[in-house]
Amino acid sequence: MSTDTQPKSSPYVIWIVCSIAALGFAFDIYELLMLPLILRPALQELGGISPGTPEFEFWRGILFFVPAMVGGVFGLLGGYLTDLWGRRRVLTFSILLYAFAALASGFVQSLEMLLLFRCLVFVGVCVEFVAAVAWLAELFSQPKRREAVLGYTQAFSSIGGILVTAANLLAIRYAASLPEIAGGHEAWRYTVISGVIPAIPLILIRPFLPESPVWAAKKAAGTLQRPSIAELFAPKLRRTTIVTTLMFACSYGAAFGALQQTPSIVPSLPEVKQMTADMTIPQKKKTEQEIAATVNGYQEIGGLIGRFALATLAIVIISRRWLLRVFQWPGLIIVPLVFFYPARDNLELLKWGIFVAGFLTVAQFSFWGNYLPRVFPVHLRGTGESFAANIGGRMIGTSFAAVTAWLTTMLPSGSTAVAAGIVALFVYAAGSILSFWLPEPPADIE
Repeated sequence: MSTDTQPKSSPYVIWIVCSIAALGFAFDIYELLMLPLILRPALQELGGISPGTPEFEFWRGILFFVPAMVGGVFGLLGGYLTDLWGRRRVLTFSILLYAFAALASGFVQSLEMLLLFRCLVFVGVCVEFVAAVAWLAELFSQPKRREAVLGYTQAFSSIGGILVTAANLLAIRYAASLPEIAGGHEAWRYTVISGVIPAIPLILIRPFLPESPVWAAKKAAGTLQRPSIAELFAPKLRRTTIVTTLMFACSYGAAFGALQQTPSIVPSLPEVKQMTADMTIPQKKKTEQEIAATVNGYQEIGGLIGRFALATLAIVIISRRWLLRVFQWPGLIIVPLVFFYPARDNLELLKWGIFVAGFLTVAQFSFWGNYLPRVFPVHLRGTGESFAANIGGRMIGTSFAAVTAWLTTMLPSGSTAVAAGIVALFVYAAGSILSFWLPEPPADIE
């Protein structure tokens, strides 16, 4: 039986805790969703690589795949350290890491350096998410309040997606009037540098917020067991670990293998080609980026509404399986259809289709943030969450972006939209089947 670990601080302090957590989640997604927006112009400037070429598809796959692998491995280590050293300390170090990497990314001179700093960004984000979710779950022990806090603060992740889309649009429109970077005024450089701005209040305030009272009490009493990755596969937790890892991979597979391919798909649409046919190359490039960012904005707004919908439903739907299926089963039909049809030939319909796809897919990320703290004990909470989120989501799930890039080169049509639709159909079908083995969590966390 768990004790009440509700913070005894004033409502003012509790609001600060929730606000800083929300900003942290927003910054995480701000960094992760930046790559699809800056990928095309960055490859063109740093490598002189033209879209549609095998070399372009190779580097697109590399920049999605390698940071996810590095982030997954070191994110798992970060989860282990979260259980060993405490939630707050690891949170602080993770924020410092990806703030530095975000700033440095804007000054790179080669694709290899961009890859290095994207890896560091991923490591910081992977660690921060796990530590923050464990921290919040243990600060708020009352079940309904905990569900609400986790759900609504994670909803701000989609605010991060909207903000990075807006930052990219502003950079595209006003790059010429901004200070010169690396000998030019490339919009993508200002976009990546903007990622350091939300980190400033996090760095200043988060180190002074309370440590998890559950973790701290066990540590002080000498009853906190040492975390162990092997224990995740003991009979008591084996099914939970395997199923959540695979299902987390499916959720991220849909996002990175399909939704995040949209900025690369938009310039190939007939309407966009017709719109830019008579433009100069710089004008064409700018217009394509603006349209892609606008379409991406529809997805982010859909995701934001989906996260708030899940946060509300999480309080009233008791079964976690059925809560997930509210978003998962419709997505099995709708998301692949969006990429098989409007993503190939209808810009206006794609905007609304990607809005619905974002609603159904992005909401699932908030589900995992609510679910995972309830199924792992305190001494394994960071490790277990990290295994599912980083090995499953970041490593396996985001690697579907590379699968989409590979499929694009294998299809006779060379259509990224069709490849994305195939990936979406596969991961949604796999996730829906796996949901039948998803364990229902206990009524309260330890």
